[in-house]
Amino acid sequence: MATNLALDDSLITEALKVGRHKTKKEAVTIALKEYIARKKQAEVIDMFGKVIFDKDYDYKKARTR
Repeated sequence: MATNLALDDSLITEALKVGRHKTKKEAVTIALKEYIARKKQAEVIDMFGKVIFDKDYDYKKARTR
């Protein structure tokens, strides 16, 4: 899918240098993948303290079902 974006040239130039990417497309694609991964990690972090943990759960016994 072709998409036209108005991107900050200085940010793209810096991303190309820092990431050693060959193309703008590569830099943007990797940036989007890293953004998505970070957001997913944040969702997991938000779950800390919300999951009920049973201290007496015997995972070895559950394997024999």
